[in-house]
Amino acid sequence: MKLYKKIILGIASCMSLSACTDWLDVNTNPNTPISTDAEFHQRVPWMQFYMEHIYHIVASNTSFYCGHFYRNNAREGGAAKWQLDSSTRAANAQQWFFTQVGVNCNDLYNQAMEAGAYHYAAAAKFFRAYGFMMLTDLFGEVPYTDAFGDNPSPVYDTGKTIFLGCIEDIDEAIELFSKQQEAVNGVTPKALIEGDSWNGGDVNKWLKMCYMLKARWLNHLVKKEAGSYKDGKYDAQEILNCLNNAQQSNADNTLIRHTDTNTSSHDVLGWNEPVDYSALYSCIGMNSNIYITKCYYDNLTNFAGNNVEDPRADKFIPWIRSVKSANSPAEIKWSDDGLWRRSLGVDMQTDILSQSGPYALSFNATTQSWYCDSPSRQGDTIYVWVTCGSTGYAGNPDIYYRRNSSFDTSAMTGVFYDRATSPSVMASYSEACFIKAEVLFRQGNKAEAFAAYREGIKASIDFVNEQIAVWVTENENLASCPSFSHIEQADIDNFLENGIGTADDLTLGKIMTQKMLAMPFSNENWNDMRRYDYNTDVFMNWDKPYYYKNTPAGFTYCPEGEYPRRWKQASYELNYNTRNLEAIGASVPGAAELGEGWYNHNLICTLPVWWDSDQE
Repeated sequence: MKLYKKIILGIASCMSLSACTDWLDVNTNPNTPISTDAEFHQRVPWMQFYMEHIYHIVASNTSFYCGHFYRNNAREGGAAKWQLDSSTRAANAQQWFFTQVGVNCNDLYNQAMEAGAYHYAAAAKFFRAYGFMMLTDLFGEVPYTDAFGDNPSPVYDTGKTIFLGCIEDIDEAIELFSKQQEAVNGVTPKALIEGDSWNGGDVNKWLKMCYMLKARWLNHLVKKEAGSYKDGKYDAQEILNCLNNAQQSNADNTLIRHTDTNTSSHDVLGWNEPVDYSALYSCIGMNSNIYITKCYYDNLTNFAGNNVEDPRADKFIPWIRSVKSANSPAEIKWSDDGLWRRSLGVDMQTDILSQSGPYALSFNATTQSWYCDSPSRQGDTIYVWVTCGSTGYAGNPDIYYRRNSSFDTSAMTGVFYDRATSPSVMASYSEACFIKAEVLFRQGNKAEAFAAYREGIKASIDFVNEQIAVWVTENENLASCPSFSHIEQADIDNFLENGIGTADDLTLGKIMTQKMLAMPFSNENWNDMRRYDYNTDVFMNWDKPYYYKNTPAGFTYCPEGEYPRRWKQASYELNYNTRNLEAIGASVPGAAELGEGWYNHNLICTLPVWWDSDQE
């Protein structure tokens, strides 16, 4: 709860402080806060809360492009099917960053520098870099140098300008986190722990996170010529240098460990939900009709055709209470006691979506059994939602979701990353390992690349096991379900020895696919697919969805031979900043071919962002 008290304090400070000390000051409303009201340490938890939520709300959508999840709705379902007319969270990304995080960056930086609080100034540079890099990943061009000024119609900057500006910001953040804070006029500045709800004031963790993110971003430039990163070139040595200073174990991870108390403090500028639980629970865990795909299932259960199941499979694939019978399909996995069955994956390479499947599960309270209320889709009971429950927000007796709240026999487990108390991962040792493996593999160093690849997988498994232990400690009854059972060391060793291949047969596809499995809800999944042009050799068991291939309406927004590469700007940019959008078009790769109004063209999603192109 200490973490959320910081958030609540930051929100209260930013929302309710009054700067008026003289009632005769007619230019200041004593009931309305202004930008100087909040002290610098009070801004940070507010910014942290929204930055995490923005990132994972966006990731809950972009991950659907990558073929691991499907949802029967227009937005995420549209992304999964590549029906790109209504498949983004553009407004969440732009509006939430600009109005809840970015607007605080300059004030936080200036106040902190004036007070000698260099670690807070570093945090301001970090947030600016993190947010704008996410925006340029999604949209390519956004207002950057002109953002947060007096201009109501800020000009757009090129993707290259934004990218290199973010790298400069993260470099300054590293420099400032490396300094000791200084007393000014005899006043010692607040220690970072006073405002930091992510790393508990641990400056070393902040430094490692900054280095890892810099490595992540520089690794986006694989389509550029080799050279210095300061010139926008692919700089493999700098990436490796950063990784040497990034996380060296899971203990260095930046994680947000959520609670589920249904606190009365709500996200007042967003969705009016309690501030204590995971954003992925809001977007994925509490929602219905979300399924894993066969691509995801196959990569977890038979990676690279080695016939060794990943020990994370039971945690990443949802389970449902059921009773095994002689008629149960042979390919379904059951718990040892026959009371839980694991979902199969929806095959996106078949016409199942065109045939109204998968059809939603229903529960018969009389027979306490599952069925699909569609004569033609009764077999769809093999697919289980990733929906999970919560004790605080949803008032469930445990963290299972029940299709019928009166019957424990209607319980579903959800999956590891989408529970109300699932940790939000902002920077991890596992990702650092996979980036290192990719860079080394591209250099031809397969032995060291394999060592990093293997370590990245192991780190992910250990991280899952650690959180499983937390949930079972909180409720020991969960341990009887395979979704919460401890992963035994023998199973880990068997998978690492026999399930992931060897240095001799290591491929880029194995590295990138295992990275996706370790980070199932991350914007990096879509970034990686764009970097490698959706190559089916790199992303194992993946292909364009059958629905897209056989539904010509989808070609209106993504013709055959093209791929989703950016999002269209949010509606308020299209409506109120069109002159500046039109002006930046001359610098956008491929915009000239779309002509006037390129930014609102049906094919806008097929234009690459700067780092996804060979543009200088």
